[in-house]
Formats: sequence, structure tokens, C-alpha cells
Amino acid sequence: MRELTPLADYQQALANRNRTQATGVVTQLLTDGVDPVTVLTDVIATSQREVGMRWQRAEWTVADEHAATAISVAATGAVADFVSAIPLRGRSVLVACAEREFHELPAMIIACALRAHGWDTTVLGAATSPMRLSQHLVDHGHDAVAISCSVLGALPTTRRFIEAATAAGVPTLVGGPAFGYDDVRARALGATAWASSAHAAVTAMEGLPTVSGVLPEISPAASAEQAQLDLHHRRIVESLRERWSLTRDSSQNTMFANLTRDTLNQALHALSAALLTGDPRPIAETAWWISDVLQARDADPASVAELAGLLADTLADYPLARELVRTHFTIESS
Repeated sequence: MRELTPLADYQQALANRNRTQATGVVTQLLTDGVDPVTVLTDVIATSQREVGMRWQRAEWTVADEHAATAISVAATGAVADFVSAIPLRGRSVLVACAEREFHELPAMIIACALRAHGWDTTVLGAATSPMRLSQHLVDHGHDAVAISCSVLGALPTTRRFIEAATAAGVPTLVGGPAFGYDDVRARALGATAWASSAHAAVTAMEGLPTVSGVLPEISPAASAEQAQLDLHHRRIVESLRERWSLTRDSSQNTMFANLTRDTLNQALHALSAALLTGDPRPIAETAWWISDVLQARDADPASVAELAGLLADTLADYPLARELVRTHFTIESS
């Protein structure tokens, strides 16, 4: 029988829900001298992306995904214990997730990576309020703030995080899937720097200025429309649910009903993100994601095109969002 690689061994541990095996893999790698940040990125983070894809492909349930994530949290804790012996270099960073961001593991990975390079890290955790962030900066003082954002719905609150840090004169580093594959959304929100990975975060943090710069202004019209979308989000989702054939047909299937509700939430979050950042790519990316998720569950592929039409019709009072749907909510443009 072929011997498993550490990555395959770790992923097998996740599939088997074996926390001891998973933490054993990372502990052995660290003992063998593998760079802690490499363990975080190439084993834990890589495996976590695969966990998400298994759910997307309908191979795993939400419960399976949560169980695997809990194991990865424990494995990251094992790396954190290992790097705690590394001497501090006298600089501190506050790591947090903005409100509506409940994926804490990426923030833990970034904090652990920075600690491995001598940063004194404090993790506030998931769904932190801007008020709590501001108070922590006042009470303790930090050289930088690192903000993790995995979901598009948390980009507006991430902007408020950046505003709070900037008001305190503290530079910000942002990262996570919600920012995409370049720094366009990060710059639009006013972040000092953006990082694509834990390795990149370590490098970017070393190059941060000592104080934050001036925040860029967001288009008043786009900002106002985004705020109204946010305010009426629930009502719009319910209106779409009443009209979309996929949600009407799945009303007796609780699991599928929850899935379709999530797709509607994601569609509106993508519009909100595009309005706030001036970057339309989240809309096409979300349309593709919805199509992929639904097709994996044998839903009618035409339902995505139907949803695009319903969105444009429902958003008649939101001209900017409506035009974004008409132009970008297509599978072809993703």
C-alpha cells in the first residue's frame, strides 16, 4: 500500500473526523523542521479549501463541513502552541473578523503565521463589532490591524473596521476570499495593504507604514444604494423566494430550502460588494457559484437565468444594482 503524503494523511483525518490524527500530522511536520507558515498554508488552509469544495460538489453535508473545520481549528491551535516559543520582536497586531464574518479559522491561521515571525498577536474572533475593535485599540494599542473576510456580506462591515482603525491612526492589512485575487476591493475600501495568503500577509505586514493613510471616498450614489439594499435585504430575499420556481418547488425540503435561501442571500451580497467597491466581478463569480452548487444537486440549470431576470425585476428601485445584474449576472461572464 502506498504511503500517504502529509497532506493526504491530514485530509484523510478530516474525512474520518479524527482530530488526533490531524493534529499528529501537523505536530510531526513541525518536529521535522517544516516551516510553521508552510504547514498552515500547504496543509491546513489547502485542506480547508477542499472541505468547502466537497460541500459545493454535494459530497459533504454542512455537518461534515463543520466537523472538519473544528478539527482544523484544533490543528491550527497545535501550530500556535509550537510558535508561542518564538521570541517576540516588540510589535503587535490585532487580528479580527468584521461583523457578519463567522469564519474564524482564516483569522486564526493569519495570527499564527504572524506570531511565527515574532509579532505579538491578539485575535478578537468572529463577528467583532467596530465598537469593540475601537475600544481594544484605545485600551491596548497595536501597531497594525489584520482583518479576515471570507464572505462578501461582510465587506460593508469590513469597511467600518478600516474606518475605525484609520481613525486611530493604525494601518490595516486585509485578506480572504471576499477580496478576490487582487487588491482592487481592498484599495476601494481603504485598506493599507492586501495579502493573498499567510505567506503574503507576513511579507505585507513587514512593509506596512507606521500610520494609516487617508480613506478613499466611496461613490455617494453607490453607497446610498448599498445601504438601502442592506436595510431591505430580508424583504428582497422573501420577495425572490415567493417568485423563484426553485424555492417554490423545494418548500417541503428543508435542506434544499435552506440552500436556495443561501443562494439568494449570496446574490444580494455580491451586488452590495460591487456597489461598495466598484468591482463588478463578485456578481459573475456568485452567479457561477450558484450554478455550480445547484447543478451538483441536480437542479434545473435554467434556474440561474430565471433568477437573473427576477433580480432585475425586483430591484427596479435600485437602478445601479439593476444594471449590474443585467450586465454581469451571467454564467458566461464568469
